[in-house]
Amino acid sequence: MRRRIFGGMCGTALLAVLLSAVLFSLACYQRLYEQMKQDTRKEAGYIIAVVEDSGSGWMERLAPVTDARLTHIAADGSVLYDSEGAAGQFENHAGRAEVRAALSGGVGESARLSGTLGEQTYYYAVRLSDGTVLRVSNTIGSVYAILLGGVPLLVLIVLAAVLTAAVLAGRQAQRIVQPINALDLEEPAANLGAYDELSPLLGRMAAQNGQIKNQMEALHRQQEELAAITANMREGLVVLSAGAKVLSMNRSAREILGAGAESVTGHSIFAYCRTREFLEVAERALAGQSGSTEIEKEGRTYRLMASPVEEGGGEGGCILLLVDITEGHSAERLRREFSANVSHELKTPLTSISGYAELLCNGMVKQEDVPRFAERIYQEANRLIALVQDIIKLSQLDEGAAELEKEPVELLALAERVAERLGDSAAERQVTVTVTGKRRTVQGVPALLDELLYNLCENAVRYNRPGGKVTVTVDERGGRTEVTVADTGVGIPENDRERVFERFYRVDAGRSKGSGGTGLGLSIVKHAAQCHGAAVSLQSAEGEGTTVTVTFPAE
Repeated sequence: MRRRIFGGMCGTALLAVLLSAVLFSLACYQRLYEQMKQDTRKEAGYIIAVVEDSGSGWMERLAPVTDARLTHIAADGSVLYDSEGAAGQFENHAGRAEVRAALSGGVGESARLSGTLGEQTYYYAVRLSDGTVLRVSNTIGSVYAILLGGVPLLVLIVLAAVLTAAVLAGRQAQRIVQPINALDLEEPAANLGAYDELSPLLGRMAAQNGQIKNQMEALHRQQEELAAITANMREGLVVLSAGAKVLSMNRSAREILGAGAESVTGHSIFAYCRTREFLEVAERALAGQSGSTEIEKEGRTYRLMASPVEEGGGEGGCILLLVDITEGHSAERLRREFSANVSHELKTPLTSISGYAELLCNGMVKQEDVPRFAERIYQEANRLIALVQDIIKLSQLDEGAAELEKEPVELLALAERVAERLGDSAAERQVTVTVTGKRRTVQGVPALLDELLYNLCENAVRYNRPGGKVTVTVDERGGRTEVTVADTGVGIPENDRERVFERFYRVDAGRSKGSGGTGLGLSIVKHAAQCHGAAVSLQSAEGEGTTVTVTFPAE
């Protein structure tokens, strides 16, 4: 702005100087020209007076004492005398304007510019008493010649004017621009010393600043909300540009893709995952087609969903969503395994019952063997009933049927009742069941806690050795209640300890069936403990026994 003001003021000064010089020159020329015409007329009057009194011979005497050119012209236009040359060398002047005017009216005048545009000649002609014409002429430089002659002076004047204008323009530009440069654009309304002409602009700027501030605050809030949402998402969220560059990646996506804590913005997404399925789905999304697939990463399974983002009528990138479906896959696998195991476990006793019943029905059993066959059918039926009951219990636990109203349950008394119910079974196997510990009360579902303790104690009795012991201890540790069931039985091999809580898993399938187990007891224990927020731990040594501890959370 300063440069434009400076240039404008200097240009205006230069134009004013040039225009003034031209107008002044024209005025001076006009003044000189009029003065010359007057002098020429006066001089012509003096010469005419002398010639009329003394004769035309006096022209030759007067010519040296005057600067004017004297010409004596006959009535027919021939030149009788000319002070600048012999009379015979001049053409006939009858056609000259001033001569014609003088012959017809007594006086004539005209002005003619020389061919070089350097001089202008004024002619004044008067008819004498003898009918001839006396013409007096003077020459003056043309206005062009005057202007050209004044160029050096004009250049000096222009230089001086431009220099002066430059200094003044610089100062004036500084004075004009300084208040504008000092404007506080953050607070336009506070510019009290600014030009009045800027008040409407400053007012609009203040209004726009307020609007922009409100919009920025709203945008910042939205960004914070979006960041908070995406940061706490379990799913991985990635926003890509049209060139597959990462624009945004939340914490879960970083963990899934192994991006670490370094900045990923601007990096290619393919630097973090190059599996074929990932590449195909991402490239299709960038090309404008939605898609999904499953990918394996660090031993977990993720569902990758990609959606294109349109921008300005074209494809502007895409959004990738990574959902951990590992648990779903595991649950589906367990469901299939459970269905297969249930079918197998139910088929075995049913096959036995059907076989024995068919033999009895066809009369193929001796009369003395009928009680034995009936007992086998009875045992298989009881085993089938127990299996169905355990399956129903697990199904109820899986479906949330355990979310019953909880109440205070005294665990030591509950353990004593369970031990009493297992007395006959323990005596049959020559196993001693002992309950000891402190009176501890927890909030729980009595039926589930009873099922938990019963299954633990029943397993301890069932897989014990003759003369063995089962000890149930209720104790307190660090504000938490612990129930421990320890036996002196056969123990569990190390490779099987992590799987004994799985449904239908048996360390020794033949021995388990022989003892009447269904393979679901410890699964029921695990689910019942989870319903109460309790943790189950197991310690065992082959040939020495097993200890299972259930730790309830502090009240």
